[in-house]
This record gives sequence, structure tokens and C-alpha cells, in this order.
Amino acid sequence: MRFYEMGPYMRIVGLVLMAVLGGSPTALAAADSSAGQTVFATHCVACHSTQPGKNEVGPSLAGIVGSKSGSVPGYDFSPAVKDANITWDDANLDKYLADPAGVIPGTRMLINLPNETDRQNVIAYLNTLKK
Repeated sequence: MRFYEMGPYMRIVGLVLMAVLGGSPTALAAADSSAGQTVFATHCVACHSTQPGKNEVGPSLAGIVGSKSGSVPGYDFSPAVKDANITWDDANLDKYLADPAGVIPGTRMLINLPNETDRQNVIAYLNTLKK
């Protein structure tokens, strides 16, 4: 059945599925962690460490993927981040890196990554970091 032959309900369902699947974390599968490490070095390393337990201006990002917002030991998070209760999966990291203050109003993180490819690559790199 062709798209134009579908009833209006099926067209809407099809469009919704395309939008959801097109923007899903599976899009991150093509991300390049090596490129992400380079972007991290030029955009993130001034504030964040990748070494476990080594907090800087921002928290250590070792093992950040899968953790809860505001949960890095020894780092003094803003009340907004402590209360956000976000699990840092690929999708939430993508949203946060694109617009930190839009996702968590009151965050102290001022830097964003507007480029989608850079975000995907950085997230791929963060997935390689262990605690």
C-alpha cells in the first residue's frame, strides 16, 4: 500500500512513527567516539574531567551514561540539577547538550553543542567512559 492510498488515520500514524524513529537514539549508532573525543577536547575538557572522582569546574563525566542527574560523588550540583531526576541516557544527553538551560532551568552549565553530529559523537565518546 502506498502512502497516498492510506486513510487519514494511517497517514498520521505513519508520520508519527517516522518522526519518532527518525529522532531516536538508534540514530546515534553511526556516531564516532573518536570524533567525539576530539570535540570533547575542544569544547568540554575546560570544565569536565573523564577521570573517575576528579571533579573540576563541572563534574567528572566518567560513567555518566546511565547515571542520574546530580549524582556524581563529591560535586556540588545546583539545586535544579539535583532535583531534575533525569537519567543520562543518549536521548536525554542529546537534549541537554543542545540546550542545557532549556532542559534544566537553573543549571550552571553554560556551554551547549548546537551541532547534532558533534553531540552524537560526544555522546558516543561518553559511552566509552567507565567509572
